[in-house]
Amino acid sequence: MRAITHTQFGEPSDVLAVEEVPLPEPSAGEVRVRTILSPIHNHDLWTIRGTYGFKPELPARAGTEAVGVVDALGEGVTHLSVGQRVASGSTFGVWAEYFIAKAGALIPVDDSISDEAAAQLVAMPFSAISLLESLDLAEGDWLVQNAANGAVGRLVAQLAAPRKINVLGLVRRAAGVEELAAQGIVNVVSTDSTNWVEQVRALTGDAPLRVGIDSVGGTASGDVLSLLAEDGSLIVFGAMASPVMEISSGDIIFKNVTVKGFWGSTVGATMPADTRRALFAELVRRIQDGDLTLPVEATYSFEDAREASDANFVPGRDGKIMLRP
Repeated sequence: MRAITHTQFGEPSDVLAVEEVPLPEPSAGEVRVRTILSPIHNHDLWTIRGTYGFKPELPARAGTEAVGVVDALGEGVTHLSVGQRVASGSTFGVWAEYFIAKAGALIPVDDSISDEAAAQLVAMPFSAISLLESLDLAEGDWLVQNAANGAVGRLVAQLAAPRKINVLGLVRRAAGVEELAAQGIVNVVSTDSTNWVEQVRALTGDAPLRVGIDSVGGTASGDVLSLLAEDGSLIVFGAMASPVMEISSGDIIFKNVTVKGFWGSTVGATMPADTRRALFAELVRRIQDGDLTLPVEATYSFEDAREASDANFVPGRDGKIMLRP
């Protein structure tokens, strides 16, 4: 079978290649899945660079989320069947024509959900809804997030609305405000405006911003922190621009702000099973109701994986970059 691999860490556009590798066989409790579609996530590319929290041994496969069809069952697997469509968001090496996954990690996908939505159902949407669930916000509360036009930013805004949680979004360019408005996402401010803080106050009034979500790093972290109310929390979700956060010690001291991280992989792995099922059910319901949209910008073949990785970082894209065998 064909698989995307790399023999060294580096820029994905330089190191990714397609190779012929042996077809894997599932062991007990495992399933072989034929890949239909797989999204490119930032953390996939950071892993290829060797800069993520997980660093595979070389030569390495790539990719962590996909939708596919069950192709073979390992011993003891009885709740899945060959030909069944499933999604996986926690299996490494899915950028291949086939991959092996633990049966318990696969999620059967309803026929009402498209391949494009199912392929990105787990990692980003589940991280976003798990993040919201962890914040202990009540109806009417406000949170602020940067990278509001990124995948997680859009999902947080869409998932917060039915929960009646107010979201203030920050973007780095004025065009991002219009892009989000076209998707029905409002209360967005561009930080390239000289009076962006005044715009924030006009939108939120006297309401305290209890939680800030930082997915950018650098000075953007400080921008979010500066808006938080007393006893607020700054949640570090990502570092799209810089792995170093530039934040004011005064804001932390005088506002008594708490700074902590959020890693979806760890949260999902330790979450009670009942909670996990309930959150996945909510995701599916939101997709079916049209409250949650999972658009795709473009789909590339495995052979064009290098170009696809570059396309992932093009500003202004409206959806995920996908890979298809």
